[in-house]
Amino acid sequence: MRRYARTLVAVALATTVVSGTAGWASGNAQQALTGPPPGTAAWRSDHVLGRQLPDPERDTPAEVARFFRGLSEQDQRSLTARHPLVVGNLDGAPAELRYRANALALKADHDPRYASLAADPHRHILAFDPRGRGQVAEVFGDLDTADRVSVVVPGSDIDAGTFDRSNDVYGTPAGMAKSLYAETGPGSAVIAWAGYTTPVGVGVDAATGSLAEAGADRLTRFTDGLAAAGVPEPTVFCHSYGSVVCGLAASRLRATDLVVLGSPGMRADHVDDLHTDARVWAAKDPDDWIDNVPNVEFAGLGHGADPTSPEFGARRVPAADAHGHTGYFAPGTESLHAFAAIADGTYTVGSYTEGSLR
Repeated sequence: MRRYARTLVAVALATTVVSGTAGWASGNAQQALTGPPPGTAAWRSDHVLGRQLPDPERDTPAEVARFFRGLSEQDQRSLTARHPLVVGNLDGAPAELRYRANALALKADHDPRYASLAADPHRHILAFDPRGRGQVAEVFGDLDTADRVSVVVPGSDIDAGTFDRSNDVYGTPAGMAKSLYAETGPGSAVIAWAGYTTPVGVGVDAATGSLAEAGADRLTRFTDGLAAAGVPEPTVFCHSYGSVVCGLAASRLRATDLVVLGSPGMRADHVDDLHTDARVWAAKDPDDWIDNVPNVEFAGLGHGADPTSPEFGARRVPAADAHGHTGYFAPGTESLHAFAAIADGTYTVGSYTEGSLR
């Protein structure tokens, strides 16, 4: 009887999404950005070093890292200046080269959507792809010396233009990452990763997994690149639709911990279905609107079980005072304190209770 009720809810969800939003969502449907970075054709045909350069699409981040380790500093700088959009997005390339490359790319790009990213040349922009709505990643802290690293994966309506918007700060990748870095302190680094095409609004894209599947591939390669560059395995924080991305990537993702917050589901019924050795944590505050989304998966719509439910099996993170869908990283909240403790490796289940972290 319970399974029958779930099926009825799923059918209702499918009918609502398809009939009620398909016309609206079709105008906002997103095409996932896949493949190698812009400028790859020129990179592939460049023989200035007298040898073939690593292929951004076919070679692994580990192979890319080995290639750059074999170059002189002068050759590294030359390639960066000649191909900033490739080097700046090349997983496995040294972080300092990527920062320099993306500063060059942003300086040359006059799109007003990226004005805030280009305004400060000292920002540590680890990735910048101006195609489509734009994708970007930024590092807070020193990635080369950090012994604790976190990655923040955002949800819907995030792109290079909204990456660090001034309204709803803690709903942006930059705002979440800055807040976490301020809490974790010296010895840590936090990466705000908006490296996939996110849904716009709450239409069909947000109810299905196609954009998340493409995002999972990109996130997996990104963490492979961190490992190839000698960066410690990160704690990955996945907000909203970003938790769908993380769920689909989990079995391949290099991570010590996966923390999902405000999640509509991870495309799994139980934590064991993720097939990951990472510890899985989940947070949801009492007034998060995501709680109104049916936790079902039917005919490709919906994202499965609620990760905060006891039946799912994730470790619960207190979030009683994180207001709304984007309040989890707000300073002073229980959830932010717990996130920092997880990132530091000092949080254990039962070590904190709701209300004890203030």
